[in-house]
Amino acid sequence: MSEFKVSYEPPKGYPLGTNFAFKFWTSLIIPAFRVLMKRDWQGVENIPKSGRAIVASNHLSYGDVLVLTDMLYSNGRAPRYLGKSGIFKVPVVGRVLLAAGQIPVERETSDARKAVDHAIILLEKGHLLGVYPEGTLTRDENLWPMVAKTGCARLALATDTPVIPIAQWGSQEILPRYTNRIHLFPRKTIRMRIGAPVDLSRWKGKGDDPKALIEATAEIMRVITEMLEEIRSEKRTPVIFDPHTSDLPRTGNFKKKAK
Repeated sequence: MSEFKVSYEPPKGYPLGTNFAFKFWTSLIIPAFRVLMKRDWQGVENIPKSGRAIVASNHLSYGDVLVLTDMLYSNGRAPRYLGKSGIFKVPVVGRVLLAAGQIPVERETSDARKAVDHAIILLEKGHLLGVYPEGTLTRDENLWPMVAKTGCARLALATDTPVIPIAQWGSQEILPRYTNRIHLFPRKTIRMRIGAPVDLSRWKGKGDDPKALIEATAEIMRVITEMLEEIRSEKRTPVIFDPHTSDLPRTGNFKKKAK
């Protein structure tokens, strides 16, 4: 991670946390989104106007970060994300992401802990952090949330930061998992439900307790899943897919690797 320079600037401007790079690219992307897709956002009043916060969402598509940023930016917050380091090595794209204050992470390595340290500092500075607790696109065949990693809960408990749960549905219709084929027509609807902060009070001060982290993570994902059930008007499958016990690779295109 030494090749990347992470900015620790406190959030400023409007939307809170924005900067020149953020403003420039959102000025291009958000108007295009308004033309190309419909929005069904409910619960935006739960997004805090200021102060540190973590927004945690299910993960369906590579397009998730864009549609989540659209919603957050349009409601007053410019988020920070932990992104896989490979993206930051792409010419131009990497520079843009770093300039916008995003954080590279070496997934599935010992260096992943360094990204958590960066995230803690950003939260202490008052930023809003976007997190996908599952750590990768869901591997569940019906696109329900998986058993998640404990990083989100660890961050929340270590910094006493509220976790705002978000359930999203629709990005997978525009950009299906592990494809580069975009389906814009007919216009798709991005549906989001933003909930009140998850009650993690029973685990307060237990950020170093593995059992507490697992339980707190399960609670975060339970709330997200219930909101997704509301969007989809159906109940999730009884068995929650667990990538920790699956033979599928933990990251990357599992469909391609299975061939």
